[in-house]
Amino acid sequence: MNISTTPPISEPLRVITSGAFAAALKELIPLYEEQYHRKVELAFGSSIGAAHDSIPTRLSQGEQFDVFILARSALDDFAEQGKIQSDTKINLVASQIAAAVRQGDPVPDISTLAGLKNTLLTIGRIAYSASASGTYLSTELFPQLGIADEMAVKAKKIFSERVGTILVRNEADLGFQQMSELLPIPGITILEDLPPEAQRAFFFSAGIGSQTNKIQQARHLIEFLASAEVAPNIEKTGLKPVLAKAPWLST
Repeated sequence: MNISTTPPISEPLRVITSGAFAAALKELIPLYEEQYHRKVELAFGSSIGAAHDSIPTRLSQGEQFDVFILARSALDDFAEQGKIQSDTKINLVASQIAAAVRQGDPVPDISTLAGLKNTLLTIGRIAYSASASGTYLSTELFPQLGIADEMAVKAKKIFSERVGTILVRNEADLGFQQMSELLPIPGITILEDLPPEAQRAFFFSAGIGSQTNKIQQARHLIEFLASAEVAPNIEKTGLKPVLAKAPWLST
């Protein structure tokens, strides 16, 4: 693997991610630890909101992380706040939104804009994630379809939990989240892709924390996650690897 070399460290590298890249990390980190004989401590939380485990809450309480992997818009926001080194940001994967229902429930038609709008208006309870995809749905897609008022009443934003688990518990009838976050959940049926006019791809990107003293180790992990060698593992989780070159390798 063509990544920079750096000696192992005794303290774990602290990494936090929002949901879309979580499944990929859970598979890749054990491989990384075994191959390079170093430890990584994973944490998970939404990139927005005031939930007890959200990234803004963790940071406000003094937690520090060496590597952040978030939707690019959130990563840029944290960089502007001085939480992430701006010159370390790198796109890792592209992610798309998917929809799901409980396994065994009728599969609604969302293949066209008209079908999607009709489904949203007629189905009972809707859940969407408190993340980049949920922000897009509530602030762009629902208004575009002319149903923002109706969705403000019947659609629920889900914090600190996968939308698929809400469906399984029969607390919603239709759910939206990144494909990679729905795929691991048993007991749901993932619907066909949203119509092209409604779909939105999001980049999920890595950046190094501004207060870390483990810059070389953080770079090493990010290069591993961005490498072609692990791309097949990432693709299995419903994401599309970007294979971008790390900015510190571009000179």
